[in-house]
Amino acid sequence: MGLPLKSPSQISAMSIIFLFLIAGAILFAAYTGKMEAITNASFESAKDAVTLSIGMIGVMAFWLGLVRILEAGGFMVALAQKIKPLMVRLFPDVPPNHPAMSAMMLNVSANMLGLGNAATPLGLKAMVELNKLNPIPGTATNAMCLFLAIITSSVTLLPLGVIGVRSAAGSVNPAEITLPTLIATIASTLVGILVALWLAKRDHSYKKQVQEISGELRLEQASGPPSAECELNQKFTEDSSHLVGAPCSFISKIFIWGICIALFMAVPLYLTTTHDSAGQIFQQLTTYWLIPILILLVLLYGLGRGVKIYEAITEGAKQGFEVAIRIIPFLVAILVAVGMFRASGAMELLVSLLQPITGLIGMPAETLPMALIRPLSGSGAFGVMSALVEAAPNSYSAFVASVMQGSTDTTLYILAIYFGSVGINTIRHALVAGLLADFTGLTLSCLASSWFYVPM
Repeated sequence: MGLPLKSPSQISAMSIIFLFLIAGAILFAAYTGKMEAITNASFESAKDAVTLSIGMIGVMAFWLGLVRILEAGGFMVALAQKIKPLMVRLFPDVPPNHPAMSAMMLNVSANMLGLGNAATPLGLKAMVELNKLNPIPGTATNAMCLFLAIITSSVTLLPLGVIGVRSAAGSVNPAEITLPTLIATIASTLVGILVALWLAKRDHSYKKQVQEISGELRLEQASGPPSAECELNQKFTEDSSHLVGAPCSFISKIFIWGICIALFMAVPLYLTTTHDSAGQIFQQLTTYWLIPILILLVLLYGLGRGVKIYEAITEGAKQGFEVAIRIIPFLVAILVAVGMFRASGAMELLVSLLQPITGLIGMPAETLPMALIRPLSGSGAFGVMSALVEAAPNSYSAFVASVMQGSTDTTLYILAIYFGSVGINTIRHALVAGLLADFTGLTLSCLASSWFYVPM
């Protein structure tokens, strides 16, 4: 079965962004004499990308192993049933009981709690499952574009990482950014969803390709051989029976309840024995306690459901290892481009050109570099935010930067990582939806900050 080929004149959005960053960096460096800087940045960024990818292997492997425990225990199916009405309306092309449904919801839930490291493996798991439904290999589906629009807008109920930075820097009220962050993220997510749905309806060429492929599949099915759809159903319905042992015994139930009670008692015990301030205690609980407790709860859930937890976590880890390795080429490309653009000084010029416009929405000049870096580099934006908070934790600029950090996510990085993990080269409208969601989130961050900021 042949797929329609694109004409050479059709260049992907990611290719345009990549060319803009590289060409802009080189041309700007040629006039400013910073060729040595961008040359060094190209090598350093490439090494950093590989180092980051290798460092992610363990995280991906471990968290996808935890997801496999949830799958084997039936948690994914149960969650999919709960969210079916909403997910069916948003993702009509994904079967209601498909593993992608629950994986997407787990990713969104982790993002809402500010668990970035835990959310990424869950999102990659969702992309792998969504790609199993992809009728055109290498081209993003409507479901993929919508899913990425949702996670790049990054709905955040509790921006734990940002609150931790503010608390450590000595902010009088480190959690005061929670409500404005929530307002900004809700607005950005709504815009991302609406734009993704609208552009999907207008993409008639993609609909035509899918209809042609669907017609060929129906002919193949009528002629006798197994259809691709049947093979696909067999492929995404993973057998977990070998990971489930005997039902949980009475002794195991006592053990589980004993651990839960001991864990419940550990928190007040810690509060009574520590001499830290309230802000430091909050930082400890949100930064260091939340992830271990989540890991323990997943393991106890698997034990209670009779899952062979060790076998399940090692089986899931294999997939995490493979996904992390596939990411390396895409991560190298985007980080090298961003690193060269920043080293050339072009980012500073762009900041100065946009400053009169950003002043209209009340964006402080100090936060403009972060607004530009946020869609490109999560670590870079976090560094800018941390520097502003550290310098003046109770200032308006630090407040706005903190809300910005929690209101959006790193769009280009996410597109490179998530699409790269499943070999997607044609991203369709995912970039437009993500950037418009980012713009909405950053704009609402400034407006909401002006509403809720209280000078200290």
